[in-house]
Amino acid sequence: FPLFLQVTCNCFTISNGEMQDIGVGLYPSMSLLNHSCDPNCVIVFEGYQLLLHSVREIQIGEELTISYVESLMPTRERQKQLLRQYCFECDCLLCQNQEKDAEKLAGEDHAWKEVKDAVNEVRYPKSKEEWQCILARCQNLLRNNEGHLPDTNIYQLKMLDCAMDACINLESWEEALYYGSRTLEPYRLYYPGFHPLRAVQLMRVGKLQYSQGMFPQALETLKQAYNIMKVTHGTDHSLMRVLMEIKEECEAMMRIQ
Repeated sequence: FPLFLQVTCNCFTISNGEMQDIGVGLYPSMSLLNHSCDPNCVIVFEGYQLLLHSVREIQIGEELTISYVESLMPTRERQKQLLRQYCFECDCLLCQNQEKDAEKLAGEDHAWKEVKDAVNEVRYPKSKEEWQCILARCQNLLRNNEGHLPDTNIYQLKMLDCAMDACINLESWEEALYYGSRTLEPYRLYYPGFHPLRAVQLMRVGKLQYSQGMFPQALETLKQAYNIMKVTHGTDHSLMRVLMEIKEECEAMMRIQ
């Protein structure tokens, strides 16, 4: 049991190009990195290869840190997960200040608790019918909570993400763009600076804008994604090459018009 616990604690969740979880892996050298909820490095994957990138200037002698948990969670939830999974409490500046917790849980309690339960119940669908059911649930909750929950509420934000994913899988591009556009300001608020999740979200929205013929808007969004991704992923990453292709296609379409 202690050996299993040690392996579990030191595993990394492997994600694909769009930061979706696809498995776990053990990377012994990277397991030496300590945690901060406001880290100076991020981890991204190229296939099964783990890449470590700094996301801000690091001083001589400064410790390299990564986040073991999703930074979008409120401080109390992050602390509970760190204690449960890694057996320590975090005392980083973000945990000491708790400055964004009020915004993360803004809105009426009963509304976000209902949305939180709905989001936690979602399992990755395997069929079009399942995606349609998820989209209908998201649409209903978003409609009912209009005026009761701001898009900056983290569970409302997750619901918007879920609705966007459903629309993409159902090829409802216009509606996907509507939900995706609503996520950009909360992503900017909660993932300031250089963060891979914000880069990927900008890229996804930019692709949707491009699909709708909104070429100037798409180019601006893709440029924002590029400026973040060149730091978080590096210029040689396969996702960066995909981004560059879409950006070049967008520029070509603008020249034609």
